[in-house]
Amino acid sequence: MEGKTMEEMQKQVDDYISQFKEGYFSPLAMTARLTEELGELAREVNHYYGEKPKKDSEDAKSMEQEIGDVLFVMICLANSLDIELEESFDLVMEKFQTRDKDRWTKKEKGEN
Repeated sequence: MEGKTMEEMQKQVDDYISQFKEGYFSPLAMTARLTEELGELAREVNHYYGEKPKKDSEDAKSMEQEIGDVLFVMICLANSLDIELEESFDLVMEKFQTRDKDRWTKKEKGEN
């Protein structure tokens, strides 16, 4: 399976959403939905890494699935606001590579 670019993912989501009369939810509704999906991811992380195991009655979900849900809603939000996520990513990486470049201790060459 070949990887997709962010642009391709945004188009795929837009093609999917565009087939429905309702279209994208409002930014406020999508922010609430993003919070809900992030909560589900946090619950999954807590089950796997934390002190709270799942109940026998709870469905098995994967972190991959929950991260995918967060990504889908984030793409919907970006699309509805006409934001190109590749550009957003480049902006944040530029910030990390300039403002935050000396914030953490760098590994020596050859160090894992």
